[in-house]
Amino acid sequence: MKYPKSKITLPFSLLCILLFLFTALKAGAQLFSQDSLKLISRQFSFTEGPSVNPAGYIFFTDQPNNQIWKYDLNGKLSLFMDNAGRANGTYINRNGQLLICADENNELWSVDKNKKIKILLCTIDGKKPNGPNDLWADKFGGIYFTDPYYQRNYWSRQKPEIEGQKVYYLPPGRHHKARVAAEEVSKPNGIVSSSDGRYLYVSDIGGAKIYCYSIGKKGMLYGQKLFVNHRADGITLDEQGNLYLAADGVTIFNSKGIKIGQIVIKESWTSNVCFGGKNHNELFITASTAIYTIPIRVSGIE
Repeated sequence: MKYPKSKITLPFSLLCILLFLFTALKAGAQLFSQDSLKLISRQFSFTEGPSVNPAGYIFFTDQPNNQIWKYDLNGKLSLFMDNAGRANGTYINRNGQLLICADENNELWSVDKNKKIKILLCTIDGKKPNGPNDLWADKFGGIYFTDPYYQRNYWSRQKPEIEGQKVYYLPPGRHHKARVAAEEVSKPNGIVSSSDGRYLYVSDIGGAKIYCYSIGKKGMLYGQKLFVNHRADGITLDEQGNLYLAADGVTIFNSKGIKIGQIVIKESWTSNVCFGGKNHNELFITASTAIYTIPIRVSGIE
């Protein structure tokens, strides 16, 4: 007996979704090869806060040891700075200054090529910040920074002086004061801007969300939008608008908020990420006591 052939049909909308997901996964697979992940060193106590200079050199922190390290184009590691203010997040601005979230006394620093330190911020409305964590500088010289509260064993205080954990903007100029840029967050952490400087991405690690803000005049942020529900520490972007989130390894989302890749890092925590190298297409990863690199087939925006 011959049985009639069954016909299984899928709704057109479901087919479109499946095709979209397949395309996204294919794009992620083309970004990197997991086998290319390389351990550079495991000689630190806890690595954090990578940043890159125009040449592609990476600077990163070992906060428990109060140090900043440099990783050059030849793969050489060298100690850049001791007594580094318990540096956490770092960023190199357009003037080549290394900007530092100096967690020891809850300050923002700039460090010039001669390693001369300048304190940019030590109070907000007369009160100590919670603990500047990560930062990004705009083309005008203004600085956005996140200010979560993580109790440190080297602090004498046992509670914050400022109510709430917020994102701030420090305008350029000697006498300007930091002002609140975003406060609808529970514990802001990683921060990065789009390549055109129009949007700012902020990781709310407390709420396990990534938000996107529009950047207005005089550094004002507006139009908070949920980009994706995902926990992240440090974050960065590539030239295609893909967002890289550090936490459990490195998770990659495209500009539409679709997950397109996962870089597996076999460490207890992946704290931060930054593109470096000659062509800025090497993803540098800080993870617990170690640092890693992996080639990416696109370049970063920093």
